[in-house]
Amino acid sequence: MQDVAERAGVTKQTVSNVLTGRVAVRPATEARVRSAITELGYVPNLVARSLATGSTRAVGLFVPTVTTAFYAEVVEEAEDVLDAHGYHLLLYTTRRDGERARKHLTGLTSRSVDALLIAGDEGLTCHLPLLSCASFPVVLCAWETRAPVPFPVVTIDYEYGGYLAGCHLRALGHENVAVLASPAHTVRVDGFRRAFGEDGLNIPDSAVHMAPEPSFTGGLVAARAVMRARPSVTALFATHDVLAVGALQAARDTGRSIPDDLSVVAHDDTPAGLLARPALTSVALPKREMVRDAIGLLLKSLGASPPAEARLQRLLPRLIVRDSTAPVA
Repeated sequence: MQDVAERAGVTKQTVSNVLTGRVAVRPATEARVRSAITELGYVPNLVARSLATGSTRAVGLFVPTVTTAFYAEVVEEAEDVLDAHGYHLLLYTTRRDGERARKHLTGLTSRSVDALLIAGDEGLTCHLPLLSCASFPVVLCAWETRAPVPFPVVTIDYEYGGYLAGCHLRALGHENVAVLASPAHTVRVDGFRRAFGEDGLNIPDSAVHMAPEPSFTGGLVAARAVMRARPSVTALFATHDVLAVGALQAARDTGRSIPDDLSVVAHDDTPAGLLARPALTSVALPKREMVRDAIGLLLKSLGASPPAEARLQRLLPRLIVRDSTAPVA
């Protein structure tokens, strides 16, 4: 930093002000400093800065995985938003493993992150008490189960997503329907049932088939089971696009035409559903808006006393109608 100051003809404090942005510097002076930084290839020592300021300028993000389109988009948006505010992202993946999540959580301190965003509730709920005395703000997002206290939550109304799917099939006249679900998506099934219940129709437990895994193969296996058990079924609701893509294959294997013989409506609106043939009618989720709101709440909490109060914000999904649904024949 001293070398940069001498090259730019300023003090070390001025260089520090340019780097941290805490104190305004005249544009001409800032330009000289940044030119000197470039010429000398100077990179600030983040560890030293953290020791001096008590701030890491890092925000931790927990996600179950980065192998799905949903969480890949969550990570991408979080990185973009944090970068725009001068923070960098520390990514932790739990791999849906509770013990792995516990180890990551117990290792977090204010020396490693300034704040923490936890996306997705798979395998994490029982470990959240580890953060009850955390010295940094914590916000939850993409939370599908009952929101825990005392943390603020910015999530999506997943129950309403299932309801939208059910209302769409009811409007098309479907009554003999079945559900392909992942165990973590029970609230989506609840919403779907609510839509049919409003018309006095019941979705029995026997019509809900749990996929053995949240994948194309899982959807294929579950859809085949549906068609064997309910050969007269006219429509399927899949709680995840990838399950619906498997259902499309199962329909083709049994000689059914989509949507003439069987309508399929999905949830999440991922690229897999858009690229499927026919393109999937699906419930689109405001993922990026959710991440922006959650990080905004985190950043507002930094340095705030008291921290942001625990509250629940649910964003509404919307249905996108494509080619995989049609009126009942």
